[in-house]
Amino acid sequence: MLVAVISLQTFAPVQIAEPKVNAVPLVRSTSRRLLSLAFTALLTILVNTETPGQDGRSLPTTPEKASVQTIKPEIVSYPDARVWSNRVIAESEYPGLPMIGEFRRDNRAMQVTVAGEKFYLSVFNGGLPGDGWDGSPIQHRWVGTQDIAEQLHGWNKADRSQEVVGKEPPQGSVVLFDGSDTKEWVNGKVEDGFLKAGTRTKEKFQDFRLYFEFLIPLKPEPPVSHPHRGNSGVFAVGAYEIQIADTFGLDFDKSAWSEMQMLKPVNTWCGSIYGIRAPNVNMCLPPLTWQSMEIEFKAARFKDSRKISPAVISVIQNGVKIHDQIELPEGTGGGPGGPRQEVPSGPIVLQNHGNPNLFRNIWIVAHGSRVR
Repeated sequence: MLVAVISLQTFAPVQIAEPKVNAVPLVRSTSRRLLSLAFTALLTILVNTETPGQDGRSLPTTPEKASVQTIKPEIVSYPDARVWSNRVIAESEYPGLPMIGEFRRDNRAMQVTVAGEKFYLSVFNGGLPGDGWDGSPIQHRWVGTQDIAEQLHGWNKADRSQEVVGKEPPQGSVVLFDGSDTKEWVNGKVEDGFLKAGTRTKEKFQDFRLYFEFLIPLKPEPPVSHPHRGNSGVFAVGAYEIQIADTFGLDFDKSAWSEMQMLKPVNTWCGSIYGIRAPNVNMCLPPLTWQSMEIEFKAARFKDSRKISPAVISVIQNGVKIHDQIELPEGTGGGPGGPRQEVPSGPIVLQNHGNPNLFRNIWIVAHGSRVR
């Protein structure tokens, strides 16, 4: 149960000196109006209060029919922000890169990301997410560039990237991209041997297992949780997006955001089924490290243009299952057009959202007959 305490001093009656004959009624009237405003504000807080569910989503504590309009955070664009998709170049141009990443010391672990001129530290008990973290509250703090080296003293840097990439395509799979050509893609473009975001497969698929590896660029200037930090996505049959973005080191728990603004909800973070469901755990690795994702997908079924069974999806990110047999109520989408139309089959889409995201080692196993 939520208990809210409101200071009486905050809502003290306004004293009116003239005319004296009306002083008491005016004070009482003003007090009643202020108390009414206080009650309305308290009700708004109660209606909007959310608690995290077991699957990482936020669950309302009030009836679903309750409707209170909230202010949507303003997303400020960073058109001239520095961005790197090549680690070698970034190492020579951005001195803060060695401080970004995952670290271990004794039975604790730490993730360090950056926003502007400060580093954001997240300390875990037991180990890293998906690798020993005991699920207890994460400790956070901001550290300036002049103090970060001292904060990292005694910590050992870890690189889990090599442990979660390199899965070979099994027998019967279709290799969609191995660095040699883009024949499976519409207007596919290659950079340094990697496939750039902003393309789709020529072939359509229905039920499948898709594996791919991806690299999120380093864009250190925007605030953490800003959607312009490496925003991209992979769409199953062109209708259901698994989000890709730099949400490394961020906490699902809303209490961690009391002193900074969460610009996008957790069900739009990396690994989420965009706008529908947050991942079970934040398995995002640091920018400029290769990551992996494996999607098991069964398309929706239709009869006489009517959906008779929903699409079902499971997702493994960096070796950890973050979605398990999730039924999808609709297509994903956050734009003014609303959710994308559900379809019985469609292409694999690598979204270009204005960031130089890269992909490699992409293969797919189609279940049942292939769709041409």
